[in-house]
Amino acid sequence: MSTYILVPGLWLGAWAWHDVTAALRAGGHDVHPLTLTGVADRSHLLGPEIDLDTHIEDIVRLAEVEDLHDIVLVGHSYAGLPVSAAALRLRDRIKTVVYVDAGAQPEGTSQWDSTPPGEPIPDDAVALDPREWDPAADPQMLAGLDDRALDLLRTRGTPHPMASIKQGVGPHATSADLPTVLIACGFPAEVVQEMMAAGHPWFVEMTEARIIPLPTGHWPMLSEPKALSEILADL
Repeated sequence: MSTYILVPGLWLGAWAWHDVTAALRAGGHDVHPLTLTGVADRSHLLGPEIDLDTHIEDIVRLAEVEDLHDIVLVGHSYAGLPVSAAALRLRDRIKTVVYVDAGAQPEGTSQWDSTPPGEPIPDDAVALDPREWDPAADPQMLAGLDDRALDLLRTRGTPHPMASIKQGVGPHATSADLPTVLIACGFPAEVVQEMMAAGHPWFVEMTEARIIPLPTGHWPMLSEPKALSEILADL
């Protein structure tokens, strides 16, 4: 059986992995869904000092304190940044790094660089508020989410620490360092391959990754938890 650490993207906590966690545990796997500092059930710790380094440390400390080995380290969306950096520090404990609609972006790149918000944000903002979960306004990103999932996102999503979004990632693992899997949801696999070939920063460091398509929106742990769980279990 495998050991999994599941790290969610912006605005979400460990709760977002509930169905995936249950399915993997039912298969006998050791599963550790993680809430990053300042979000969800750890939102009481939100502050201007909570940055990307904090979230990297969250992942590293979990692995070290629980003495986990042969880890399948899974990062969704924003979590690709702290996961890639944590994987480098934990490389002797890592079996596979899995990016769910995410990537190992180049050093110095931040989430803010990749996907800046559409609305102006004050320079002194401590956190970024959750997006509007409106499928009519964003049918591609929110594809596959039913009313239950949308209600969870609207009621349980919390502001995300701004410093973690704006800080560029430092030294980190790429697909050349560790076995790497990219689960492609928002883009078809062939489009991802084209973006890799073109040197797109989202995927330029993923050229040796195994690409597994999962056609759905950007939150497959909620839109396709069974299919995502099966992919992860097969790894």
